[in-house]
Amino acid sequence: MTPEDRFEVGIIVARRRLKGPWASHAWMPVAALPAAPAAPAWTPLGETEDEATFYAGAYEVSLHVAETAHYRDNLVSGQPSLWVALRATGDETYEIATVTADPYEGEAMAEGIGEIVEAVAMPPEIQAKLLAFFEAFHIERTFEKRKRDRADPEALARRARIESGRGE
Repeated sequence: MTPEDRFEVGIIVARRRLKGPWASHAWMPVAALPAAPAAPAWTPLGETEDEATFYAGAYEVSLHVAETAHYRDNLVSGQPSLWVALRATGDETYEIATVTADPYEGEAMAEGIGEIVEAVAMPPEIQAKLLAFFEAFHIERTFEKRKRDRADPEALARRARIESGRGE
């Protein structure tokens, strides 16, 4: 049986109160569920004085055969994660822009401007799916350092004379 190359996750987002003078709160992804519940997006889950949590919705994560080494790096990291990016769609409204299991793609997303990106813990059920995908498709590639040709300074000088029209 071929392992799944895509699966759906549910994303939990929190609106946390801040103490600084420039913003009253911040939005951030805080958890991933191993499957999408039947609840509609942006369903409130709970609220305290400092934080309100919401089910932000579902997102389909795609796995790619060329990234299996990246998935392995994520799984053996000691803290497997999913990277979740939220994009503002208006004043105080957000959508799930992307979710990835590739740590290098997640790092690249975090360097961008305009999206909120956080790494959240990967549920064990997702870790099992990622491991099955890795085991089915990973091909170990050995790194071979390319050897450079040694430069011939005389050849460079001859070429410079020819190009300048002086000949040899």
